[in-house]
Amino acid sequence: MIVINDISDFNLAKTFECGQCFRWNADESGVYTGIAFGKVIKLSECVGKVSIFCSESDFENIWQNYFDLSRDYVKIREHLCVDNFMKEATAFGAGIRILKQDKWEALCSFIISQNNNIPRIKAIIEALCNTFGDKTIFEDKIYFSFPSPDKLAGLSVKDLEPLRSGYRASYILHAARSICEGKLNLDSLSKLTAKEAKDALLKLHGVGEKVADCMLLFGLHMLDSFPRDTWIKQALLKYYDNDFDPFVFSPYAGIAQQYIFYYMRNT
Repeated sequence: MIVINDISDFNLAKTFECGQCFRWNADESGVYTGIAFGKVIKLSECVGKVSIFCSESDFENIWQNYFDLSRDYVKIREHLCVDNFMKEATAFGAGIRILKQDKWEALCSFIISQNNNIPRIKAIIEALCNTFGDKTIFEDKIYFSFPSPDKLAGLSVKDLEPLRSGYRASYILHAARSICEGKLNLDSLSKLTAKEAKDALLKLHGVGEKVADCMLLFGLHMLDSFPRDTWIKQALLKYYDNDFDPFVFSPYAGIAQQYIFYYMRNT
């Protein structure tokens, strides 16, 4: 077990429930269990300390980076307090950290997320993993990893019907095939500018502005990306002018977006 007691701005509920990820679930005592990169772990929080139930090597090789623990979010919040609304939103969302997720999982998850609500997104993703992912045992329970593109590329829309993902099934398959055929290299996108990476993503069938921006932020960890969903649009309409430019939050517009999203959705 790894105990983190010297990193502020790490709140489990806020990080896992802010719309950036879909495979972390809390029990009645607030202990979260999730799976990423094929590894299952538990996390608990008590009096400002976060306990991660994993080996030291897994923490150093996976989770320290996954939870972005080397970044100072206190300073980032101070940077984002450009007006009274952001002072309130950043204070309310203090504890959110932007996860460094698996690129393919992030892309596929946000393809599924379009025109969807979080409970249904999570249900579709779990069905996808349970049907096509690899099985792993953790504390006598069965979990399934996120299926790789090559496991999905050869499937048909009919094969995905049990997921009840609707028209999104063809989008998932097109993305998986594009990766397997070498038309899209997710690792290479990280080396491009945000605009270049976004242009490449927009070539995918079923990927529009919002999904591409979410992929930039949550899959490629390009922290200046500013996805606009219904909650963000409502906030901009209520608190800002029509010509609002998220550049005011640069280089952390994406983190600002999460504070705004969390504040609007939970107040």
